[in-house]
Amino acid sequence: MSRRGTGPRLAVNPITCLAHGMCAELLPEYVKLDEWGYPILNGDPLPPDLVAHAKRAVADCPTLALRLDPTS
Repeated sequence: MSRRGTGPRLAVNPITCLAHGMCAELLPEYVKLDEWGYPILNGDPLPPDLVAHAKRAVADCPTLALRLDPTS
């Protein structure tokens, strides 16, 4: 997994997350779920065509645990 690039990245607060799995449903290209339903994030910068989808996943997170970190 490459960490190069300058796009925004997804991040999750593991304490706030309650494993609803909405993020994986809305952005399966970047979020997988572990065996307990908690998100495992890709970590790569988001390509421009997925930023809008990532923003929706962040907005729809029931516990507000998902965030979009600005360009690194």
